[in-house]
Amino acid sequence: MRNLLREEAADRARLLDVTSYDVDLDLTAEADFGSTVVIRFACREPGASSFAELDGRPLEVSLNGRDLGTGTDGNRIALPDLQADNELRVVARCDWSRTGEGLHRFTDPADGLVYLWAQSFLDDAQRSFACFDQPDLKAVFRVAVTAPDEWVVIGNERGARDGGRWTFQETRRMPPYLFTVCAGPWHGEQRRHDGIELGVWCRQSLAAHLEADELFEITAQCFDSYHRTFGIRYPFGDTYDQLWVPEFNHGAMENAGAVTFTEDLLFRSRVTDGERRSRAMVIAHEMAHMWFGNLVTMRWWDDLWLNESFAELMGFHTTEVATRFDGAWTGFCTGRKAWGYSADQMPTTHPISGPVTDNRSALLNFDGISYAKGASTVRQLMVLVGEETFFEGVRRYLERHAFANTSLADFLTAIEEASGRDLAAWSDAWLRTPGVSTLRIDAGVVLQEAPAAYPVLRPHRIGIGRYDRENGALVRRDRLDVEVAGEQTPIDQLTEPADLVLLNDGDWTFAKIRFDDRSLATVLFSLRDLEDGLARALCWAGLWDATRDAELPPRLFVEAVLRGASRESDPEVLGQLLSQARTASALWAGDDDLVDALAATAREQTRLAPAGSDVQLTWAKGWISATRDGAALRALLAGDDVPTGLAVDTELRWQVVRRLAVLGCCTADEIAAELANDATAAGERHADYARAARPDVALKLQAWEQATQDESLSNHQTEAIAAGFWQREQVELCRAYVERYFDEIRGVWESRSPQVARSLALSLYPAVVVEQAVLDRTHAFLRDGSLPAGLRRSVLERGDDLRRALAARALSRAATTSQPELGD
Repeated sequence: MRNLLREEAADRARLLDVTSYDVDLDLTAEADFGSTVVIRFACREPGASSFAELDGRPLEVSLNGRDLGTGTDGNRIALPDLQADNELRVVARCDWSRTGEGLHRFTDPADGLVYLWAQSFLDDAQRSFACFDQPDLKAVFRVAVTAPDEWVVIGNERGARDGGRWTFQETRRMPPYLFTVCAGPWHGEQRRHDGIELGVWCRQSLAAHLEADELFEITAQCFDSYHRTFGIRYPFGDTYDQLWVPEFNHGAMENAGAVTFTEDLLFRSRVTDGERRSRAMVIAHEMAHMWFGNLVTMRWWDDLWLNESFAELMGFHTTEVATRFDGAWTGFCTGRKAWGYSADQMPTTHPISGPVTDNRSALLNFDGISYAKGASTVRQLMVLVGEETFFEGVRRYLERHAFANTSLADFLTAIEEASGRDLAAWSDAWLRTPGVSTLRIDAGVVLQEAPAAYPVLRPHRIGIGRYDRENGALVRRDRLDVEVAGEQTPIDQLTEPADLVLLNDGDWTFAKIRFDDRSLATVLFSLRDLEDGLARALCWAGLWDATRDAELPPRLFVEAVLRGASRESDPEVLGQLLSQARTASALWAGDDDLVDALAATAREQTRLAPAGSDVQLTWAKGWISATRDGAALRALLAGDDVPTGLAVDTELRWQVVRRLAVLGCCTADEIAAELANDATAAGERHADYARAARPDVALKLQAWEQATQDESLSNHQTEAIAAGFWQREQVELCRAYVERYFDEIRGVWESRSPQVARSLALSLYPAVVVEQAVLDRTHAFLRDGSLPAGLRRSVLERGDDLRRALAARALSRAATTSQPELGD
């Protein structure tokens, strides 16, 4: 599919003004589907030429009644000699998708029922109908769908049916990427709240897991909060549907009035409140887009952050202030921000707001910078100008640009008007430059360091907490409110000693923190004595960053987790720590004894934790992921020696089976038997992973060829097989595939859809082979100047992970007995 360049989009936007789409889809055939569209649009320069996009087979194309034939230039339909007012009609047949791009078709293995859903983002609307596929050519949509009589069809607006024929009310103005239809025998529940009809929908085989009461409660709470905060009612009619759809590539998509979510957010087994909180955050995030992204849309992907950073901020903010879930910002600190810090230190880092040359490049920017760093930066702006002032600026922005397109300048203008501040220098430092600062404390001075490649010293408003030991606890003496600028910021109060001086206390800014010697010893040995959960999360994040940067030996981080993680009652924080400790011990230290110590501690804590609690489940998952004791895993699967209160349910059983497969303690028949007991799409994914993970030469070859060559597999099947392939315990078995990766990945990239290609480039990279020779081969591969930009970026990112692992191992080898020993 031909890529749309930024200049082409700008030229087309200057030339055209799109009024409406009449879209008619026939979804009754199995081989493909019928698509008819009539587009009405104006041309500011009569006689000029332009083009529309269609990734399908045109059968009829007419412009203003004139037959244009059915020839195309790839996915482009040429539109010559335009008039002041134009009508384009395109009749086409389009292919079903199996990759989550376009109109995706799925057959449920549980009952054989068929479901369809359309993903139009980023430029995939053209896979369903001919259109002008860019964000700043908004129009209203009138949609009709023909489907089997027994199906339910849901779209962006309220629909009405006559047998198998559905017609939908005209939408508000929106870009093509927000279009969706979802068709099939959906199970759903509907309720009204504040004049809006709410719907939640899923496949019939998942009906028992829909949890409508909780979903409706969260949805209503978010609506009430946004109506108060934004001062504008929900702008897309009187219906708001949320659908959990199969084989979805991401967490969710903010289609106007009909949000689609991954089915991973429907819980088939017991989960923790941390996972429920994360789901609430995603619901709040997507709803925020109805205002920020859908009502007001970025002009081009340069300002993707105007969508995602703000929705990310509002997702966590609204979960914290409007729902029953506490600790959203603590989870953000240890989870999402770790993602942002990682992304911003890779060789592929980029500004939050910066030039995007084309659609494919925009897809690559859906990363920890646009989400986590962007949200952190907007939160820093909120702290800088004040929360009420910030939201006053947001309200001005939304009112001024409703149903239009904007750029960064429009947003900053509204905040400047509300605050009376000139934000030009702030935005240059924070939004237009990449890289993350490091803050240290030395003799009462806050030192700011910038990465050598991006020597920008940003302004930071931070809290500095001083903590003292009192009666066995670390108690905050005070928190200083400080504005940091330049390389050095002297703080007189910091000359007084404290057991812990915590920079960025409150987590107001986006910066790595480091500890003075006394504070580091406190954190390594006594972090469990710190009562404030967010402060502990900041300390854990500081230790993790230092370990990742090869400033702190991995052993010290892992042993600090072994000592202090049992203090954590937030399952999201605890789960993140155990995951980081597995990475630090297995990959960065390469120390099996350290991995075994982690597994032993996790198993002990599973028994000590309150029966049936969230932390018990989190510790159990940590043990299963780290242990090498196949006999103990088999006992758990058989129901023997199960800690009191721990439910070994469907998902936990699969985690055990997958780990047994990695260890070579699970046969093909046992995997098949587990799948027979869970003959669902999720079960198939787990089984695909387990088969690929078994340490067998023939099975590894089969898995590699399936992942790289079998395009009949769905996106989720392909990703599960690729995820199971590389295992740390199987480096010698799979060594031959290091070279195969570099020989074959370009062909894979060029033959697969963008989503699947990037997934395979990342997951099949041999990052578990922590050897300099692999990094050298990576560098040689990247010297090919003809590599596609997206592939280059993917390999750069994974190569950077390997480089950090090698640096951490070198630090581990250089560690001496003079390093602190962690006792009781």
